Amino acid sequence: MSARARAARRARRQRGQLVAPSTSQHSGGPAWRRWIKRVGGTVFFCGVAFLLVREARSIAWHEVLAAARAYTGPQLLGAAALAAASLTLYSCFDLLGRHYTGHRLGAAPVMAVTAISYVFNLNLGSLVGALALRFRLYSRLGLRYGVIARVVSLSMLTNWLGYVLLAGAVFTLQPPGLPPGWRFSPAAWQYLGVALLALGAAYLLLCACSRRRCFHLRGHDLQLPGLKLAVLQSAMGAANWLLMGGILFMLLPGAVPYPTVVGVLLVAAAAGALAHIPAGLGVLEAVFVTLLSGYASKNDVLAALVVYRLVYYLVPLALAALAYVAAEALTRSTRAPPAPTPPPGC
Repeated sequence: MSARARAARRARRQRGQLVAPSTSQHSGGPAWRRWIKRVGGTVFFCGVAFLLVREARSIAWHEVLAAARAYTGPQLLGAAALAAASLTLYSCFDLLGRHYTGHRLGAAPVMAVTAISYVFNLNLGSLVGALALRFRLYSRLGLRYGVIARVVSLSMLTNWLGYVLLAGAVFTLQPPGLPPGWRFSPAAWQYLGVALLALGAAYLLLCACSRRRCFHLRGHDLQLPGLKLAVLQSAMGAANWLLMGGILFMLLPGAVPYPTVVGVLLVAAAAGALAHIPAGLGVLEAVFVTLLSGYASKNDVLAALVVYRLVYYLVPLALAALAYVAAEALTRSTRAPPAPTPPPGC
């Protein structure tokens, strides 16, 4: 490589715009690694699909629907109220990003964008909800892409930080029970819980004590939030998962303890994320039916999940679709002033 080429490459790196000159240096990694990831993902997806189809053929769906029709009005209203509380809480996640980046959008449009994106994320996957819709709506409101990326990153971190800490506490104190014959012992759940708690505590400790506040990752500057913001992230993220567990607890038979419901939900969320199936369709049902087999019948569990998907996925999706159309119409004529340039220091 000539001296001129090396100088140009160094300049691009300093601007965070380094372009990989060959396939092996592509952001996705070497070709063999990308091939292994594709094959592994395909095999995992096919295995999950096979298990889901086999399980679905053994279900008496008329009995499931009969169990769902047996819910009382207070149960349905309570589940709907908890769903509304969870969606409202999640819509506040991007307010943390608003404080973090200092952009000038008001609280109402920020919460609206977050709520719309989150519901689409639940139903259609993160590429549509967490990324595409947020970038489109925020950019139409005047935010720069760099600011949007920092807001989205902080919001996603809030969700999964709450997951890590809550899962760590639940798996350590009251690990989910497994059907007879499974070799994953309660002690293994507890080891996993301790590891998750240590991971969450490490992030909080880093936010509290690190002298280095800015990190460079693939050409992007990531500024570490302060301890107060990190604690607020933890509390809001964990509270949202607890509300989601509360919806299912209200719909499941009373024999299922609330900590058990939350633990199974956390396991199902991880399985759904690994399967890359939109809305975790079928994965959520398979995990709940398996792990709650000692507490409730398959029909009762599936009935609870049908209503859960109705109040937390489908009805909010219909409302979010209408809100998205309205937001598109409004942002054609109204644009907020652009966000200020983030202060130097990274």
